[in-house]
Amino acid sequence: MDTYIRGVIFLSRVAGVFAASLIGAAVLVICDMVVERYIFNLTTIWQIDVVTYAIVCATFVGSAYVLMTRGHVNVEILPLYLGPRARYWLALLTSLLALGFCVVLFILCTKFWYEAWSGTWRSNTVWRARLWIPYSAMPVGLGLLILQYLADLLCLVTGRSQPFGLKPKEDAEEFARAQAKQALGDVP
Repeated sequence: MDTYIRGVIFLSRVAGVFAASLIGAAVLVICDMVVERYIFNLTTIWQIDVVTYAIVCATFVGSAYVLMTRGHVNVEILPLYLGPRARYWLALLTSLLALGFCVVLFILCTKFWYEAWSGTWRSNTVWRARLWIPYSAMPVGLGLLILQYLADLLCLVTGRSQPFGLKPKEDAEEFARAQAKQALGDVP
């Protein structure tokens, strides 16, 4: 089980670096587009497609890294007012629901990708990109997200991590103090 968790963490980190690289590449392509269009007065055919596909790919592929680092938008109001036992069951329920949603989305996106691949779909732009290539980011990213959810569930069930990343006895007031201290630095 530890090997699986370490493997998924490694994959999520690699996916996070890849997603960040795609965002950086998209910025460079936009800069290229601006230079070509406004300085050299050239037409830009492929740049908008590449930027769009890169940002969408970064979103899907980077989602496992965001889950691993708890970087998503998280509202902890209810868990903070629950006791440790209720907090555990809420974390388990929400993780299972999120995992189920991701599995359904993975199946639907994989079918969509397969239709694009088998039907030789191309974009409606002048560039005529083969759509199965950018669409592959959906099942790949969701597959990584499912693996990360399974790892998180294993950590939760085996006690390797606390529900919602909160300390067992942490309450709303203590959490607010810690957040304020972190935001303000170590100011007395």
